[in-house]
Amino acid sequence: MKLKIKSKAPEFKLSDQDGKAHSLKDYKDKWVLLYFYPKDDTPGCTKEACSIRDNLPDFKKLKISVLGVSVDSVKSHKKFAGKYSLPFTLLADEKKEVVKKYGVWAKKKFMGREYMGTMRTSFLINPAGKIAKIYENVKPELHVEEVLKDFKRLINKR
Repeated sequence: MKLKIKSKAPEFKLSDQDGKAHSLKDYKDKWVLLYFYPKDDTPGCTKEACSIRDNLPDFKKLKISVLGVSVDSVKSHKKFAGKYSLPFTLLADEKKEVVKKYGVWAKKKFMGREYMGTMRTSFLINPAGKIAKIYENVKPELHVEEVLKDFKRLINKR
């Protein structure tokens, strides 16, 4: 099932880089950027995470919680967050349940080889728990700017 704008964001419960459990309902009445990325400490994923880190004051000012999700382990997230001083939550979806619920676990191709992996996709979720915006095929270096611009446009529509 492909998620659509205005549909209810699927609930989840995952551990962060410190082993603390997070679920979507913990963020009820808040805006959330739920971003899915392929792998800790790879060039594109590092670029995206560092861009979010560098712009986190803007997210905080707008009261947007940022949650990164990959199928890497809690230990891998801890190392990644420590290496790049990432001050936001990284969630470990080792059982691949959440990537499948959100429809971002798919066939990928790299250098002629096909494999299953996480598509770089983000969901902006509104305080009612509904999907306000879906970002597919995210460009790591442009993503933060795009999200902040869209968020301002969304809240000004109200």
